[in-house]
Amino acid sequence: MSASRTELANAVRFLAIDAVEAAKSGHPGMPMGMADIAEVLWNGYYRHNPVNPKWPNRDRFVLSNGHGSMLHYALLHLSGYDLPIDELKRFRQLHSRTAGHPEAAETPGVETTTGPLGQGLANAVGFALAEKVLAQRFNRPGFDIIDHTTWVFLGDGCLMEGVSHEAASLAGTWGLGKLICFWDDNNISIDGNTNGWFTDDTAARFEAYGWQVIRHVNGHDPVEIDQAIRTAQAETGKPTLICCRTAIGFGSPNKQGKESAHGAPLGKDEIALTRAALKWPHAPFEIPDAVYDGWRARDAGTKRNAAWNDLFSAYAAAHPEAAAELQRRLSDALPEGFAEQAAAYIAKLQAEGPVVASRKASQMAIETFAPLLPELIGGSADLAHSNLTLWKGSKSVAGSDADANYVYYGVREFGMSAIANGLALHGGFLPYDATFLVFSDYSRNALRMSALIPANVIHVFTHDSIGLGEDGPTHQPVEHMASLRYIPNNDVWRPCDAVESATAWAEAIKRRGGPSCLVFSRQNLAHQPRSAQQVADIARGGYVLFESQPGACELILIGTGSEVELAVQAAKQLAEKGVAVRVVSMPSTTVFERQDAVYRESVLPAACRRRIAVEAGTRDFWYKYVGLDGAVIGMDSFGASAPADQLYVHFGITVDAVVSAVDNLK
Repeated sequence: MSASRTELANAVRFLAIDAVEAAKSGHPGMPMGMADIAEVLWNGYYRHNPVNPKWPNRDRFVLSNGHGSMLHYALLHLSGYDLPIDELKRFRQLHSRTAGHPEAAETPGVETTTGPLGQGLANAVGFALAEKVLAQRFNRPGFDIIDHTTWVFLGDGCLMEGVSHEAASLAGTWGLGKLICFWDDNNISIDGNTNGWFTDDTAARFEAYGWQVIRHVNGHDPVEIDQAIRTAQAETGKPTLICCRTAIGFGSPNKQGKESAHGAPLGKDEIALTRAALKWPHAPFEIPDAVYDGWRARDAGTKRNAAWNDLFSAYAAAHPEAAAELQRRLSDALPEGFAEQAAAYIAKLQAEGPVVASRKASQMAIETFAPLLPELIGGSADLAHSNLTLWKGSKSVAGSDADANYVYYGVREFGMSAIANGLALHGGFLPYDATFLVFSDYSRNALRMSALIPANVIHVFTHDSIGLGEDGPTHQPVEHMASLRYIPNNDVWRPCDAVESATAWAEAIKRRGGPSCLVFSRQNLAHQPRSAQQVADIARGGYVLFESQPGACELILIGTGSEVELAVQAAKQLAEKGVAVRVVSMPSTTVFERQDAVYRESVLPAACRRRIAVEAGTRDFWYKYVGLDGAVIGMDSFGASAPADQLYVHFGITVDAVVSAVDNLK
């Protein structure tokens, strides 16, 4: 006898209950409340293949309220993903594939890492945008090769977070009709009933964003849920928010509808009562065969995947060039010859020696590389003409252009970077976004998530120091470079001229397994002479740029960005005094740290202890390179409003300051 819909949903509930109880931590309330919605979606509409979790045309499912992770793990296990019951029994334990919040790198079938509320929704907007733009580019009459839906579960907390507002507004503007979200409207958060702090007319707000809103759906009635999904799918020009009234901890006699069901185990006694109330007589982690039969999706998924493979084969026969390009992009492979073309451009820059702001050098790199990389999709938080992220081939994603490749994000730094993460995770795109460096604070958690997930995103930051001048301390980054460098798996580049800028772009494009932050100046930077070997060594993150006496080293000056020129000038003055001085340009400390010990020793020999670092930012970071007996020329305060040249003098970041500091070294 086949299992009923209630039994299928209860399997999800009790896997969550039992796993949280075994771990003695976790969030059972949301899985219990959204189980009925999940059952209708996953068994009726969600197109996926547990046998091939990376099938390109699969639907995407995002659990934005990621604290309810056991809901997702239960769904993955029951439907046939490589997530055995033993992994659920090890929920929240070291090295399990069932972490406290869903992690894309750990669990097959998890599309993005969620937990920081609201960002899952923003990632999902990136998924839906990627689907839209890829479909415009590659679909042909009779060949809807790219045609899938992004489904999102989200809660009250997600909708309180500002990033959800930023992302939802853009989703409406872009008309992302294949984005369908289920709001777990249970009026409960950690602190209790939300009537004291969340009284928005959420439905009206989303309607104002340009969404279709389906109100007052009983989240425990499969018929109402099914009808809501059908209505959502019928609207192709707008994203949809389905407002589902649910009870947190559904089925728990004493904790249903209460905050006590949110973030703690129900406890053995309450679990026993819940089993009785929901007529679930099975032991912990025991699932009847009939229930498994009702959930298994491997055969259906394989058939869907095979049908798409057949369609793609016919597509490839009819449109071979488009098919080959799509396959390349989805496999995350760079175009053949890109590395050689990039190297040739960098060599050309070294020979020509342009004196430009590194933000301008960045734009020059984009103009050169973008025509070679159709997967490159850029954007800026309403600063395109300051960040210089536009190029002559830029075309807005807001329309229906087949070659759309540029996102006007508006003043939405957090939403921008979180959406960019989604674009990267979807596949087929290499996104870059941009704002002023000081406003990286607004997008900070999305930057962290880029590194943690990981997502191959290029984050462009301009106006990198007090060098931006008159805008003053609110716009002058001081601590930001150090802060970004401290994010694990985050490559940070601050180039000193056009050649280093182009190299930073090339290395960021080639990188796999994490993001890159490219940090550029507002002011012009001098070109630095280099040998071919020095040009090649830029890609290693740090290298010897200047030596007054090759082979001898009494003093090392370390600089980045605009301060490299200052360090070279100081070195030349010191050389005139007979000092054997070396200048090390360190455009990326994070990349430099990945080099082998022999190379790092060749650049920063341990025997040379007299060292000075110079950077127009907080000084503390640099003591790891100069030691406590070294000196750092930098900032200990916020900036000020004045012309840039005056500010460098005012804050003591000058050639004279570097030269004078030598006298105080041991």
